Amino acid sequence: MPEAQLIASARPALALDGRDDPALSESLTSLAVVEDSAGLYRCEAVFGNWGGRGKEVDYLYFDRRKFDFGKALRVSLRDAALFEGRITALEGRYHDHGPRELAVLAEDRFQDLRMTRRTRTFADVTDAEVFSRVAGDHGLTPRVSVEGPRHKVLSQTNQSDLAFLRERARAADAEIWMDGSTLYAAARAGRDAGTRRLTYGGDLFEFSVLADLAHQRTSVFANGWDVAGKRGLQFEATDAAVAGELGNDASGASILSAAFGARKEALAHTVPLTEQEARAHAESFFRRTARRFVVGRGVCATAPGLRVGGRVELAGLGPLFNGRYYLSEVRHTFDFARGLRTTFTAERPGLGRAN
Repeated sequence: MPEAQLIASARPALALDGRDDPALSESLTSLAVVEDSAGLYRCEAVFGNWGGRGKEVDYLYFDRRKFDFGKALRVSLRDAALFEGRITALEGRYHDHGPRELAVLAEDRFQDLRMTRRTRTFADVTDAEVFSRVAGDHGLTPRVSVEGPRHKVLSQTNQSDLAFLRERARAADAEIWMDGSTLYAAARAGRDAGTRRLTYGGDLFEFSVLADLAHQRTSVFANGWDVAGKRGLQFEATDAAVAGELGNDASGASILSAAFGARKEALAHTVPLTEQEARAHAESFFRRTARRFVVGRGVCATAPGLRVGGRVELAGLGPLFNGRYYLSEVRHTFDFARGLRTTFTAERPGLGRAN
């Protein structure tokens, strides 16, 4: 597509500690705001760091009056937030025959959880109760909508709170994200950040997409042992686990079965103690792999509504790849060469049917 189509006239606005700073926005040389489905929203903003200070020419931002650790940083576009977090790192960049720059790195409140490491156990709890407990440990407001079995014991062994919540989210087929001081945990179906229609040749500038059977399975088994009942446990998950997400598409499991036959997998890293746990483990693993059957990466016009947890309805790609995708990573970038733009990774469990 023509290079001009990648240029946006808008420039991101910046605020420090809740105060808008238009001059700071003008000195911005590049920006990258990155969000993915694992949690931890992060930002890298780069500024020219050499210029006039009173009657002298000197470094502009090394006195820590403007930028300092822990300060709140907000990046917005047309009054809608692209990023909100706190400064965690300052990086000086000195180029050969180039500008002297300061890179400011910031993260959302998951930074608190990332830097807190513990060893502890939780007895007779659900995953929803664990998410709420960890949120309370950090003074966060929990908004939890996660179903699943009650566990006799869960162990956090020399893990950060963030790593532990990510592990529990995977096991519960849930995702975690932060909005200000609120920690959210919900199943993918319950995370709705809106839908945006993008058309190749219009506001979808570039797109590459791969439908890959390499990691697909026709079914997944979870095996365990019911101590009280003194009997073995087994549950088999099939593409019925993602039936509600397929629409009229063909699942990777059904295509795999037709092309190569049955390809089954037994989980060896879990030991479910109840039938509910066996089902949760098998279906969670099956969904994670099934949802990445079709994965696309694109470049489009920037909009604040493009967030992980949202969907894009893609058109102009032909019958196999047209349709709705889930946004699993979103990266907003700005520089002088291409202006403001968004790159994204999107996935879905099914392939469109040829006409």
